[in-house]
Amino acid sequence: MSLDDLLESFDEVLDSGVKIPGKKAIVDIEKLRAVVDDIRLNIPGEIKQARGIVADRAEIITTAKREADDIIKSAEERAKALAAQEHIVKLSQAKAQEIIAGAQTKSREMRKAAQDFVDDIMRRADEGLTANLGELRKTRAALKQQAPTPKSDS
Repeated sequence: MSLDDLLESFDEVLDSGVKIPGKKAIVDIEKLRAVVDDIRLNIPGEIKQARGIVADRAEIITTAKREADDIIKSAEERAKALAAQEHIVKLSQAKAQEIIAGAQTKSREMRKAAQDFVDDIMRRADEGLTANLGELRKTRAALKQQAPTPKSDS
């Protein structure tokens, strides 16, 4: 029998008693003692059950707290990893910007060197052509002087 059933039996014994004036009753003591004895026999089971519930509650709370601590620890580690990853990304972006700036500077330097080289070649070609033109004019003038002048038939 459960404790509730035994307490119900206790109430029945009290209700079955002979009522006397002044809110009193005469009850069968033997029946009442039997119910009380049964209650005493069943109380330890009920108390054990209650203690088990309290122990389970404490274990559940401890487990939940441990899981919450694990979740917090995991979240903190994840946050640290993300922060480290973000730092690596920032360093990578800075290095990429540095490489791009260096490449742009080198490109400008190479373009300037190429322009200077082409300008030098064109200057030398101009000087060479000018010198050749001068020689050509001198040779032509010399040829004109050597050529016999046409005689007139008069």
